[in-house]
Amino acid sequence: MRRFFLFLWLTSFGYAGDVHFFILSGQSNMAALKPEKSFLPELKELLPGDEIRHVKFAKGGQPIRKWVKNFDAIAAKSKLLPRKDPGAFYDQTLKAARANITAKKPKTITFLWMQGERDAKEKLSAAYEESMNTLIADLRKDLNAPEMNFVIGRLSDFSTTEHWEAVRTAQVKVAKDDSRGSWVDTDDTNNKVKNGNPHNDLHYTKEGYDLFGQRLARQAVRLIKGEEPDSKGKP
Repeated sequence: MRRFFLFLWLTSFGYAGDVHFFILSGQSNMAALKPEKSFLPELKELLPGDEIRHVKFAKGGQPIRKWVKNFDAIAAKSKLLPRKDPGAFYDQTLKAARANITAKKPKTITFLWMQGERDAKEKLSAAYEESMNTLIADLRKDLNAPEMNFVIGRLSDFSTTEHWEAVRTAQVKVAKDDSRGSWVDTDDTNNKVKNGNPHNDLHYTKEGYDLFGQRLARQAVRLIKGEEPDSKGKP
């Protein structure tokens, strides 16, 4: 009963906690993440009393260029050929985000990204770092949110090819080069057994997705609170 009256007293003065908005996007491993299973519960535990809002726009098997309209200009610097439909998903992601922001202006906005497998497979790693920086800059500009935080899910240890490792390196570099950026490790989320033999799968286990969601939330909250994110990506 006391808590109820305290809530009424606080809301009567216009206080009902801060609003934090999260944008989740990327390809299959983000598409398969169920925010309500681990990500949102972790946020609510770490930000008690605050309002948590989120939107997710993710498509399996998609390269980063689908979110970057000037990808061809970026790719040309590395002598990569033009590609189909650059920026095809950007406006959809932006529209979904704006619809939530206009409802009630949030105190913080955080972008969460899990993608890169397709770019490594297509050997487009040379354009990844600039594409990632461009996507973040475009969102900050178009959402009028220059202080937008971001958390990047680093590619797992599914592969060890040159381009796979280059994308992994680029993801961590982008996160470390920005004071409002961080990254999470996913190397321990995809440990499976096939025909009796352990292997690192492209997609995560059920427990792996839960851990991934928790790590995204933990790194995001550290940025929101002005704390240093975990340097090893395992908060």
